[in-house]
Amino acid sequence: MFKILNSINSPQDMRILSKEERELLAKEVRELIVNTISRTGGHLAPSLGAVEIVIALHYCLNTPYDKIVWDVGHQAYAHKILTGRRDKFKTIRQFGGLSGFPNINESEYDTFTVGHGSTSISSALGLAKARDIAGEAYKVVAVIGDGSLVGGMALEALNHAGRSNTNILIILNDNEMSISPSVGALSKYLNKILINPTYNKIHKDLEGLIKRVPWYGFRAYRAAKKLEESVKGLLIPGMLFEELGLRYIGPIDGNNLEELIATIDSALRLDGPILIHTLTKKGKGYALAEKHPEKFHGTAPFDIGTGEVRDAQPDPVKSFTEAFSDAIMDIARENPKVAAVTAAMSDGTGLDEFHKAYPDRFFDVGMAEQHAVTFAAGLAKGGLMPIVAIYSTFMQRSYDQIVHDVCLQNLHVVLCLDRAGIVGEDGPTHHGLFDIPYLRHMPNITIMAPKDQSELKAMLKFAVDGCKGPVAIRYPRGKIVAPPVLEATAPISCGKAEVMSKEGELAILAVGSMVWPAAAAAGLLFNEGIRTSLINVRFIKPLDEELLKNLASKTNRFVVVEEGVLEGGFGSAVMEFFERENIDDISVKRIGLPSKFIEHGKKSELLKNYGLDAQGIAAEIKKWRR
Repeated sequence: MFKILNSINSPQDMRILSKEERELLAKEVRELIVNTISRTGGHLAPSLGAVEIVIALHYCLNTPYDKIVWDVGHQAYAHKILTGRRDKFKTIRQFGGLSGFPNINESEYDTFTVGHGSTSISSALGLAKARDIAGEAYKVVAVIGDGSLVGGMALEALNHAGRSNTNILIILNDNEMSISPSVGALSKYLNKILINPTYNKIHKDLEGLIKRVPWYGFRAYRAAKKLEESVKGLLIPGMLFEELGLRYIGPIDGNNLEELIATIDSALRLDGPILIHTLTKKGKGYALAEKHPEKFHGTAPFDIGTGEVRDAQPDPVKSFTEAFSDAIMDIARENPKVAAVTAAMSDGTGLDEFHKAYPDRFFDVGMAEQHAVTFAAGLAKGGLMPIVAIYSTFMQRSYDQIVHDVCLQNLHVVLCLDRAGIVGEDGPTHHGLFDIPYLRHMPNITIMAPKDQSELKAMLKFAVDGCKGPVAIRYPRGKIVAPPVLEATAPISCGKAEVMSKEGELAILAVGSMVWPAAAAAGLLFNEGIRTSLINVRFIKPLDEELLKNLASKTNRFVVVEEGVLEGGFGSAVMEFFERENIDDISVKRIGLPSKFIEHGKKSELLKNYGLDAQGIAAEIKKWRR
């Protein structure tokens, strides 16, 4: 099927190709990516834009001896294909198949397992320093996108790299900026001078010669250096990097393979920290992705001809994210002090409609979760009512800010943690398994988990109007189709659980997304003569202590079901309560996720594999009850 790609089993095979064959290889790699992701879903547009960067790096480097460190990694599909995983690429993001991100357990070419942004420069710089201390000679390259570069961690790493005097190459993959032809031509010409070996040798020799001139040497050098920087400042849009101590090269066309190869090859011969600024086309090679890169950033399986999601059927049941979007719009209409904050996830968190309706109250701070939370604290201190919508796995990055800037100040900030629990195909870097343990020990915070989309709306309204101080609401990806219930849902009251069924030989305490699976499990147990009471806990913190005491007077057997890691989870809180209250002879069975990084796969199959579907919950209870 592929003339060139089928012969590439490792980067070594690629290094013998002619210019024409390299160009054809890039085209064939794109074709494979589009054909595969149209069937499996995945991060299409970022990987299409970075194909030439991948080819150029592996062509110029001696990988895996030389190291490439990816940031986020959603642009690394071509990297996977060209490093011995071509034939397995059809399994990407499928259970038991290739990860959607670089993974150290998958290939020696994957230097780090990644999935979060702004990390590559830090880890690459550490790797380069370790290399220097060990007296080794391998090259280290960090690849980072313009979105990740705004993160505080990336800027901290740039600051360190610039004063490190360490040989490290940073590739800035910029698929958002544009550049005028005139500036591009001047910059291209100047770049040729700056990376020319002869120029750099003369530059260094002259520097040494001028400094040796008695009395006036250092003055002359400083004056010449200032003149050089002034000229570069007129012609190069990268003086920020120069001021930080990095040699800046660019912008260059990141989709021009031969220009990339020549630039990278020359830059690798220079000493010190260097940044190459590349301009790439997100979605390049697939017209629909080029036109709508945001739609194809992360996509479900789609029809290549139309770009439409395959087998998409109208669904009257809204997802949790859509329910959140509706709820915050309703609240904002009534309350002019409500503001929304997110970190480069406006669409993913359901805030696009809010942005359109209330642009003055909407803040997308970029890939900077720490700043997002402390910024929200400032909004709250100034009298606004901030709602911060961030995925659970990314909220981890704001741990200290939640502690120090929100909880310590006891500010009324509402943290909405989308994608809590298992998220599916994106795997271990994106599962939201740790938010209950990392939040519930914080003083002053209230934590809620809705059983379905309707309850999420009620909880968000209560968080804004019925609470004081910090509030967190965790909810899963996708939707839960709630079974019809005879009784109306009880109103939300602070720290109070919802009793869904009363009498039973044991009590099931279900958290959020596990309420309806636990209810189905209770039905299976009832059919076998096992009666249970079912509690929708609603509040992870504070506990409904009155209810727990009342239940303990009727049964000594409790089952806690939660979609999160067990250590430090809600089950631990229940056990701590009984111990603290000296309520003896209580047996607690915790059902949740183990302390491990959960693999990728469809959410339904992962829940089943870990016993968090109705059948699994019922089976675990029966086994424990014996």
